[in-house]
Amino acid sequence: MLTVKLPHLLNNHQVPRVFREDGIISGYRHPKSTAVDCLLSTFQMTNETLNIWTHFLPTWYFLWKFLVLSHTLDFYNEAYTWPLFVYMLFICLYPFTSSCAHTFSTMSAEARHICYFFDYGALSLYSLGCAVTYRAYVMPDRWINSTLHSCFIPVAVFNTVVCTTLSCYSRFLEIEQPKLSKTLRITAFTYPFLFDNIPLFYRLLLCWGEDCSHNDAVPTHYHHLILAILTCFLFASHLPERLAPGCFDYIGHSHQLFHICAVAGTHFQMEAIITDMGCRHSWLELHAPLPSLEGTLGVTVVCLLLNLLIIGIFVLLLSWSPSSSSFLQSNFPDRVKQKRE
Repeated sequence: MLTVKLPHLLNNHQVPRVFREDGIISGYRHPKSTAVDCLLSTFQMTNETLNIWTHFLPTWYFLWKFLVLSHTLDFYNEAYTWPLFVYMLFICLYPFTSSCAHTFSTMSAEARHICYFFDYGALSLYSLGCAVTYRAYVMPDRWINSTLHSCFIPVAVFNTVVCTTLSCYSRFLEIEQPKLSKTLRITAFTYPFLFDNIPLFYRLLLCWGEDCSHNDAVPTHYHHLILAILTCFLFASHLPERLAPGCFDYIGHSHQLFHICAVAGTHFQMEAIITDMGCRHSWLELHAPLPSLEGTLGVTVVCLLLNLLIIGIFVLLLSWSPSSSSFLQSNFPDRVKQKRE
C-alpha cells in the first residue's frame, strides 16, 4: 500500500534565525527540505500552509477573470484595452510567484532569499501594472495631457527599479539590522503605491466639480484603498501574533491576513479599473491619446528585463557571500539533523 510521509515540523528554537518569524513559535518546516517535501507540505498544516493557498487560489480567480475579459474585449486589436491587458498579466503573476516563494522557501537559506527576490520583483511589476492602468483610465479629467500624465509611466519604471533593488537588498540586513531591513522593505513597496495612487487620491479627496470623473467606480476605489492601508498595517505590525506569540502559528497570523487583504484589495481595484474603463471610454478617446504599444507592452518587457537583471545581480551577490554570513546560516541542532536522517 502506498503511503506518504509528511515532513516533520519544528519549533522556532530548532531552525536557524533566517527562517524564524516574529511571534511564530511552532509549525516550521525543515530548513533543508527537498522540493518534494515542500510540495507535500502544502497539504499539511504548517505556519506557511495558508500563506501558500491564500495566494495560489486567487491566482486562478484572476486568471479566470482575465479569460472572461479576453472573450469580451479585443486585447489584440483595440489599443484602448492594452493597459488593462498589462494589469491583468501582473495580477495573475504576483500571487502565483508569492505562492511559489512560500512553498519552496525552506529548501535552504540561499533558496529562501532567491524565492523572495522573485516575489519582490513580481510585486514591483504589479505596481507598474497599476501605474499603466491608472494613467490610462483613472487619471482625473483635468489632469489629462498634463505634465504628470506625460511623465507618469517613465517615473513608474524608475519606481519599479527602486522597489526591486531596495526590497532585495533588505534581505541582506534582516539578521544583523532587522529594523533597518523592515524599514527598507516597507519603503520599497509603500513608495510606488503612493505614487501610483496620486491621481486617485486627488480625484477622491481633493477634486470637486464636473471634471473630477466621479462615477460608479468611486465606491469601489474606496474599498481598495481601505484594504491597501490595512494590508500595509498588517505587514508592518506583525499583529496579532506579536501580542500572543504561539497562538496564531497556524491560523490567523499577520502574513495570512496580509495576503487576504492584499488579494481582496486587488479584486476591488480590478473592478474599479474596469468600471472606470467602461464609464470613461468615450470621453477618454476624445480627449486623451490612445495607449501606445511602447507605453504598455513595450514598458512591460523593459521592466521585466530590468527586474530579472536586478534579481540576477542579487543572486550573484548571494553566491559570492561567505558561508559564514549570518543571513546564509542554515545550521540546526544535531538532534534535529538526526530526526531528519
